[in-house]
Amino acid sequence: MLKRHTPGWVYAGGLLLTAVAGCVNAVAVASAYHAVTHMTGTVFAVGFEFSRGQTGVALRAAAVVASFFVGAALSGFIVKQSSLHAGRRYGVALMIEGVVLGGAWLGLARQSVAGEVLAAVACGLQNALATSYSGAIVRTTHMTGVITDLGIAIGHLAARQPVEWFRVRLHLVLLFGFTSGGALGALAYPSLGPTTLLFPAVAVFFAGLVYAVQRNLHRRAPAPLP
Repeated sequence: MLKRHTPGWVYAGGLLLTAVAGCVNAVAVASAYHAVTHMTGTVFAVGFEFSRGQTGVALRAAAVVASFFVGAALSGFIVKQSSLHAGRRYGVALMIEGVVLGGAWLGLARQSVAGEVLAAVACGLQNALATSYSGAIVRTTHMTGVITDLGIAIGHLAARQPVEWFRVRLHLVLLFGFTSGGALGALAYPSLGPTTLLFPAVAVFFAGLVYAVQRNLHRRAPAPLP
């Protein structure tokens, strides 16, 4: 399937959310030494640290995994969709994510495990917001699938097979957003510390508010005359 037109809001939303995730992950790694946007390494750490007798570290990693799961479940409860469509309850979910990131800032500022846990909840919620768009898997908190799909596209191009260019464009936007957000978070952290989290928290809350207001106005707009 070759999609010739992808709405601008898909690119804009993907860029914003991946930048938010990159920034959050940079702060979490700098503050608590645990990635919170992707779970592969953290799940591995649970078993690895238990096997080494580091029960406290393993339990902390397990708490992060469980929190990411809770965030994804919360997103599923709110949005109730597995595909990306305008008009769903994304605004509410994004505002909740902003509030949760604000709580993560307070926790990390106090060097509490609650900060790490809440950051994972926010990332799980965000990652579950949009799971697919027109057959393309959309993940905004980790880049494994993005890199994989870009590699597949290059392989298809080399083999002179059809390439779904809309996927390539979308995944390049996601990759750029995550990389840029991580870089900005890393640059800001030495000066601002956990307060850096306020930037993605405010950004995602404001985006959710604007989205919710726009969708509400759209629903109330009078239908065109026949």
